[in-house]
Amino acid sequence: MGIKKFKPTTPSNRFTTSSDFQEITKSKPEKSLVQPYRKTGGRNNLGRMTARHIGGGHKRKFRTIDFRRDKNGLPAKVLSIEYDPNRSARIALVSYKDGEKRYIVAPVGLKVNDVIVSGEKQEINIGNTLPLRDIPLGVPIHNIELKKGCGAKLVRSAGGRAEIMAKEGNNAHVKLPSGEVRLIPIDCTATVGQVGNIEHEAISLGKAGRSRWLGWRSYVRGVAMNPVDHPMGGGEGKSSGGRQPCSPWGQISKGLKTRKKGKSRKYIIKPRKK
Repeated sequence: MGIKKFKPTTPSNRFTTSSDFQEITKSKPEKSLVQPYRKTGGRNNLGRMTARHIGGGHKRKFRTIDFRRDKNGLPAKVLSIEYDPNRSARIALVSYKDGEKRYIVAPVGLKVNDVIVSGEKQEINIGNTLPLRDIPLGVPIHNIELKKGCGAKLVRSAGGRAEIMAKEGNNAHVKLPSGEVRLIPIDCTATVGQVGNIEHEAISLGKAGRSRWLGWRSYVRGVAMNPVDHPMGGGEGKSSGGRQPCSPWGQISKGLKTRKKGKSRKYIIKPRKK
């Protein structure tokens, strides 16, 4: 796991970096765990655009990931570490003792032929999934549930890790990668270890075309438009219009609180922003 640099044979190669994929052990996915992945172009089921600057990109196949880890007490052997184009983390193909194969998010240090297991009172080893009540304080964890049995929702991207700060009653105080400390029921499960591919955030795309391969289209700044097209458009020279940054429809884009009132704020002990 490292970053590969290129000789500056072209202007874009001067700044391009990519992963060396040293941890990858298998190139083709398991056929039984693959589904077709249909692109939306940012449009919903009515054909209306709900997300801008999305379209094109390389063809992908969707890998079904096991975020529940509900085969308790049944050991699984790691068969391979694979690349997943749909997420920043690597994935691991595991085979359970009963013959079933599943994909999981691969943590740092997980290797081929390692044995992992999920359930209560299991050992604190990398890749094992346990309830929060059985995980000691300060141990790095990922793939954290918010509701028991609903599957992991938190800390699933490359390099992500959380820690249990304290346990009080039926809840655990979990510090998330953003710095937020949140109450999570101790019956919810989490996986031991830090999500792999830590150096993902240090990769430089190097050129606009590489963004297009990923399905990200280019966009124009509002201050570069005309007043008829954007609230921040127009003006003499490079002017921002003299107003707070906003979307084309006037929605404030910096500092506006978008979290719904009363939805989950009561579970936040310490916010990520002071």
